[in-house]
Amino acid sequence: MAVVVMKFGGTSVATIERIQNVARHVKREVDAGNKVAVVVSAMSGVTNQLVSWVNDASEKRLYDTKEYDAVVATGEQVTAGLLAIALQTLGLKARSWTGWQIPIETSTAHGSARILNIPGDEMRARIDTGEVAVVTGFQGIEPTEKRVATLGRGGSDTSAVAMAVALKADVCDIYTDVDGVYTTDPRIVPKAKRLPKISYEEMLEMASLGSKVLQTRSVELGMVYKMRTRVLSSFVAPDAMQAFDPKHIENIGTIVCDEDEIVEQQVVSGIAYAKDEAKVTMLNVDDKPGIAARIFGPLADANINVDMIVQNITPDGKKTDMTFTVQAGELPRALAVLKQAQADIGHFDIKSSADVVKISVIGVGMRSHAGVAAKMFKTLSDKGINIHAISTSEIKISVLIDAAYAELAVRSLHTAYGLDSD
Repeated sequence: MAVVVMKFGGTSVATIERIQNVARHVKREVDAGNKVAVVVSAMSGVTNQLVSWVNDASEKRLYDTKEYDAVVATGEQVTAGLLAIALQTLGLKARSWTGWQIPIETSTAHGSARILNIPGDEMRARIDTGEVAVVTGFQGIEPTEKRVATLGRGGSDTSAVAMAVALKADVCDIYTDVDGVYTTDPRIVPKAKRLPKISYEEMLEMASLGSKVLQTRSVELGMVYKMRTRVLSSFVAPDAMQAFDPKHIENIGTIVCDEDEIVEQQVVSGIAYAKDEAKVTMLNVDDKPGIAARIFGPLADANINVDMIVQNITPDGKKTDMTFTVQAGELPRALAVLKQAQADIGHFDIKSSADVVKISVIGVGMRSHAGVAAKMFKTLSDKGINIHAISTSEIKISVLIDAAYAELAVRSLHTAYGLDSD
């Protein structure tokens, strides 16, 4: 008998019919003898509506974030209750749980809280009796004032992995609208193939570099606690899928697991792209000690994340040009922060553009293989694609290019690294 945590996102529970479909997925696991806890998101579009109402109620957004959380957390509660009803209709013993009832203990950072602890004993005792626990994702309770705290958008993935850790589950199944993790976006590259396994490190890079399959924090949590996470599609008919079986875990979906579990590791596992990038170039900045701190310090103080950084020194060594990237939505604020800091930075001219995209080649095999970067640069050069900036890590190479070449770059690199399926 295995303990299975199943998570269903907003598109999977978007309507009553889809909630009933989710109930049949859960019943399949229960009928196979597995003990089940389910984590659910709000129905698709509901959280956006709740956020909109909050903003409409206070046009200047002069409100306590505790009340923001009190409102936006209700979407998951509706889904949990409806799914419990659907499960009871199928003859299963089930009940819904809110984050504060378990309790999922969080930090006090309302709107972006972090999970601190989940006492799993009571929940484990209930599912041991055959009861299905339907848990609201995205939320918990902060200990100071005992108020509901939400985990940030996409937080239900993190809730599910944390719940699986607390219950010492055999697997955490994340059901989405895709049937696994692919070598790249199949909408751009029809030859993209599903990966049976992917390492935590690779999935973390993919999640942070544009892949929307899993939330970054959920992958980090899985990696820390070695919790096997499986990506599955909720749109496959429930009776067409196998119930979880530890001996046949690789039959469907993609398993996110430790690198040591992957026997034959590809040099490159996937190509990711992120369109929400913006480039800022500061020209003719005095090249002197501390100048980088004077530029990036104010941006950090404003909680603006900077990614790729390129610096070019003029031949006389007196001036420098500094290029870096921020999220496209943060570009106006970043420019305003730099303008405010100009007295401290000194003279500079500035250019910016949101018409760029970041393309990344990812693979743990890159640690032990030379020439991966050279192949990337040559492939893009052969297609006439100019590179604006480059950043690397042990298992990733990212480049910034003009947005118009995004799809061409993804397709070309996918072919160059031998990822096209037969």
